[in-house]
Amino acid sequence: MPFAAVAIKVPLHKTFDYTYQSSMTPCVGGRVWVKFANRRCVAVVTELKKHSDVPENKIKPLESVIDSTPILDSAHLNFLLFASQYYCYPFGETIFTALPGALRDGHNVDKTQLPFLTLTDEGRETTQLRAKKQLALLEQLRSAGDATHSELKTLGFTQAQIKGLLEKKLICEELRPDTSWQNQPLSIGTKPILNEEQATACSAVNHTDGFRTFLIEGITGSGKTEVYLQCLEKVLNAGKQALVLVPEIGLTPQTVNRFKRRFPGLPIDLWHSNLTDNERLHTWRRAQQATTALVIGTRSSIFLPFQSLAMIIVDEEHDHSFKQQDSLRYHARDLAAYRAHQAQCSLLLGTATPALETLKKALDNKFQLLTLSKRAQTSQDNQFLLVDMKAQQTQGGFASTSLKAIERTLAMGKQAMIFLNRRGFAPTLICHECAWISDCQHCSTSATYHKSMQRLVCHHCGEQQFVPHQCPDCGSTQIMPTGLGTEQLEEFIAAQFEDVPICRIDRDSTRRKGSLESALEQIHQGGAQVLIGTQMLAKGHHFPDVALVVILDVDSGLYSSDFRATEHMAQLITQVAGRAGRSGEPGTVILQTHFPEHPLLQDLVNNGYQDFARYALTERQETMLPPYTHLALVRAEATSAHLVMTFLSDLVPAQPFSGIQLLGPIPAPMERLAGKYRYQLHIQATQRNVLHQYLMQLKEYISSHKLATRVRWNIDVDPMDTY
Repeated sequence: MPFAAVAIKVPLHKTFDYTYQSSMTPCVGGRVWVKFANRRCVAVVTELKKHSDVPENKIKPLESVIDSTPILDSAHLNFLLFASQYYCYPFGETIFTALPGALRDGHNVDKTQLPFLTLTDEGRETTQLRAKKQLALLEQLRSAGDATHSELKTLGFTQAQIKGLLEKKLICEELRPDTSWQNQPLSIGTKPILNEEQATACSAVNHTDGFRTFLIEGITGSGKTEVYLQCLEKVLNAGKQALVLVPEIGLTPQTVNRFKRRFPGLPIDLWHSNLTDNERLHTWRRAQQATTALVIGTRSSIFLPFQSLAMIIVDEEHDHSFKQQDSLRYHARDLAAYRAHQAQCSLLLGTATPALETLKKALDNKFQLLTLSKRAQTSQDNQFLLVDMKAQQTQGGFASTSLKAIERTLAMGKQAMIFLNRRGFAPTLICHECAWISDCQHCSTSATYHKSMQRLVCHHCGEQQFVPHQCPDCGSTQIMPTGLGTEQLEEFIAAQFEDVPICRIDRDSTRRKGSLESALEQIHQGGAQVLIGTQMLAKGHHFPDVALVVILDVDSGLYSSDFRATEHMAQLITQVAGRAGRSGEPGTVILQTHFPEHPLLQDLVNNGYQDFARYALTERQETMLPPYTHLALVRAEATSAHLVMTFLSDLVPAQPFSGIQLLGPIPAPMERLAGKYRYQLHIQATQRNVLHQYLMQLKEYISSHKLATRVRWNIDVDPMDTY
């Protein structure tokens, strides 16, 4: 009796064997319906075999077959198996993470194929017809080949003429993917002349065959996107597909518009979390059938099943939005490297502020480093100004120097950007009498005051509370906001600069569909003179009229328990500063800080990120931190702190494992979140293969641990933060 090994969306690190009748035709990579634990669910076939190690009387039969052809080919299954093993996540759950919702639910809808009109045997032989137009249509199909309804209509044929030939059975309809773009010459829009560095980068990429990873380290405004576009020409001209990864949903509309202007008529699709299930399925099918040439998407687009993938581009590769922080904790940049190697194609990693892991590989010649050191629009760099906030009188969080600079910028008819990476009105409320603080009831942090909603909102667990009229501890009515949020900045600037249009961009102001696109359009049209926002505003946007950037609360990233905090802060400052001076004139960047003498800030201001990053690498090497060692975390949480500590303590072996260092268990930086106590175990190794050997053993041990079902746990390989 034949057997099918299937992957099911359950938290178990194995596949399951089912029998099937010879009349059934399951296929590897196709979906089937099975009974599992008294419920009916969708499974994906990973192997067909003649023998099973499970006793036959314990093996259930497949209920039915959904797909007669694979939805995942063997190469894609191998890619997902690699992701599962590398990130220590169940294979079944990895597969179902990669599938769009409609396919996970067992639907088999495909609206991406078009009806092509083709000649029947009788139609090929027919040379005479009374209807001259119908005869002309037959001649058209004989000479030019099959065509869609719309193509024939553009040639002057009517639906009535097509219907007449269908009724006479001289032509018939066949559903097929429309891959006509592959055989048509690529239409190229207007493109600028490349400078020497850009031309060198394009030449290096275009003269490489097979797999190669390029790090394009280009300062902000140096024209990295133009390099992407001109490198893509060769790929798209050959009828091959490409994937462009961007870190934020907000970047996809402007990226798509620029790519569509360059390649008019080329089928380009989007992929991000704001799409509907039908839209995501549509893009999935089009990638699989090669009816789309290019997909621009956020991190999960790395799982799309391309038919002929020939180039992957990761824009702003340093951005930690590419790291998934729950479920399958993958990093899209790292999976892109595996995917490019598998497809034997080029991988382009572009950024002004490369992650230290990426930079080290480039300096070790594992990646080819391509440097863009000149700004495309101006020959001069932005001017940096450190404002010492010690003992300074402030208004609304601004130093007088900053307010005067904003006033001068507005008087010149230019735009000013104010950056604060904290939404809401204020980080917390405090009682003036007894120092009560509006803490979240379920987390080890304060609840943020949102004035527009008149709510206290925890940005970690989402819990909302009404704003109290009196202090819960002492009854005082002297409750006031403390600290700054983007809402408060907007209110202050509106009062300070009356009649000046303001645009605030953060997660609160862009919740409604289309609101972000509308706000960006308002900025580009000059309808907003002061831009206020969080890091949503900082990433990759091109605002040519921004002449001044003011960065508040620089100090929050200078002192932190996270060893990556200074790297992230340097990247953020550089990226935000890069929004200024993009119209041909250098801009001004003001950094408000209590520590203007801090070596990080001095290095950034005087020498730039490139110098800082190379110095930071020497520090990492001296302290034996990533990328010179490899790190994983075992995170665990439960309603009882004792339970979590007992569970993690049991994972620490009496005899140390060779090549492995363990730290912990220790409380997470935010020990309590949503009512759960959180602890973690740090696992560090000098060799990656040693780390994964240890994790494989640890995963097996945890799965059989008596507390594993009472504690929520996960393994995070290459964690981006340790919160």
